[in-house]
Amino acid sequence: MPFEAAADAVVAGDTATLRALLRENPELVHARSVRPHHATLLHYTAANGVEDERQKTPPNAVEIARILLEAGADPNATADMYGAPATTMAMLLSSCHPAQAGVQSALAETLLDAGAAIEGALMTALSYGYLDVARTLVRRGARVDSLPAAAGLGRLDDAARMLPSADAEERHRALALAALHGHVDVVRMLLDAGEDPNRYNPKGNHAHSTPLHQAVLAGHEAVVRLLVERGARLDIKDTVYGGTPLGWAIYGKQDTIARHLQQASAP
Repeated sequence: MPFEAAADAVVAGDTATLRALLRENPELVHARSVRPHHATLLHYTAANGVEDERQKTPPNAVEIARILLEAGADPNATADMYGAPATTMAMLLSSCHPAQAGVQSALAETLLDAGAAIEGALMTALSYGYLDVARTLVRRGARVDSLPAAAGLGRLDDAARMLPSADAEERHRALALAALHGHVDVVRMLLDAGEDPNRYNPKGNHAHSTPLHQAVLAGHEAVVRLLVERGARLDIKDTVYGGTPLGWAIYGKQDTIARHLQQASAP
């Protein structure tokens, strides 16, 4: 099938084959997969939500995306990803493959240049731990208009300004994001304001774990030390894997942090 061949060309970075298929079948750029996700070819550039063997990012992913967009691909088309409609941008900002390939920000800018909607993109990037592309989105016009957004970006002054008017959910989410991204000054401010380090993170922000779990896995030693100093419990287990923060440190090969947690838990 031409669509399947084109999808293979997208994930392989095979520009010659992709261009040839689009010349022969111009409608392919608007076609959708017969699989349950009904993805367009552009969705495959996000390497997320499609079949597992096609979740990979070639070095020339930006060129591939441009070929599709110049051929008329809709950057705001949605597909049925993980039980909900999702654009290519939403899938991109929650995908490890383009981030690991070093092209996530460039792909985001390519989509924005083609008219992709930016609304909601910043919080998606922050929630999935991708600070570099979050900063790119801000530079491209994403609004930092909430305490969680300011906290996730490490904008201490903005976070301090927004804190008094923030509701309980926003404060909870702000602590989760500040810990995830290693912003120790913001974490300290939120703890000083009464945030509890021993609650599980809110829905949409790794709710199976605590701020300490996420800071441990990301290797943010200063945040880990602060949380422990301020009473973060070391015996809380995440609700998916049943791991303590120390278990996460060992799994993530965060040796220095593991030693600190071991010392902190010693009688």
